[in-house]
Amino acid sequence: MAARKSGLGRGLDALIPVEHPSSGFAEIELPDIAPNPQQPRNRFDDDALEGLAASIREVGVLQPVLVRPGERAGSYVLIAGERRLRAAGLAGLSTIPAVIRASEGDERDLTDALIENVQRKDLSPLEEAAAYRNLLEDFGMTHEAVASRVGKSRSAVTNTLRLLQLPAQIQGMLERGDLSAGHARALLGLDDEAYAVHIAGRIIAEGWPVRKVEEAVKERSRPSVPPPRRVPGMRPAVIIELEERLSERLETEVRIKTRGDGGRMTIRYGSLEDLERIYRRLFA
Repeated sequence: MAARKSGLGRGLDALIPVEHPSSGFAEIELPDIAPNPQQPRNRFDDDALEGLAASIREVGVLQPVLVRPGERAGSYVLIAGERRLRAAGLAGLSTIPAVIRASEGDERDLTDALIENVQRKDLSPLEEAAAYRNLLEDFGMTHEAVASRVGKSRSAVTNTLRLLQLPAQIQGMLERGDLSAGHARALLGLDDEAYAVHIAGRIIAEGWPVRKVEEAVKERSRPSVPPPRRVPGMRPAVIIELEERLSERLETEVRIKTRGDGGRMTIRYGSLEDLERIYRRLFA
């Protein structure tokens, strides 16, 4: 597959339309951007930031930060994108792409512009995922709200967002067009990142179809020792449906095992930041 340019390479109009002459798109020096004084989050998971930094080293900044001019000439104040800004510094970048607005403006205008871009532009799967993440993190939208606004199902939005959980090397392969989104989604079933990168290399070298990737993932996940024999039985349909609903609601794997009138529910998380996200979803 041919390599493709990222969304930032297609110009400002491919990201967020600029309506005012005093606004613009530029690469801004990181020290010239002051944090948003109204940023509600003051704690960022170090592992998650390093993961985003690794992604930035591999594929670049997929979506620009939003800033407004500061009081000092040549200075700016961040409107949205603090995680990207911090991760760019960890990645060793000296500048970051930014959309400059004359003023902070109406938040609805910002979200409408970003949603319009997702709906009409030829974004790569990773750029689309990054845009969804921006709507969630920068503007506090829910998965349901994003799905409704972009005209897609909630599961489609969630599955696209999961691409950002891939190892940085695989993200690079996907962004360059060496891997399809179908191949990448199949690789999400592997917990071993090194093995996932190995399989991604074989996909490219040997031209594996998605079906073969799914079989390799399934084989890798199969226990090496057969589980103890147990009396076969049908799981109640209501339990299976509840698992699916909880997994979709929490955007992670949820397993329910019943025993008599009781049982056990297991919720999987990938990092402390992911655990915090699940906590907020449970008690929001």
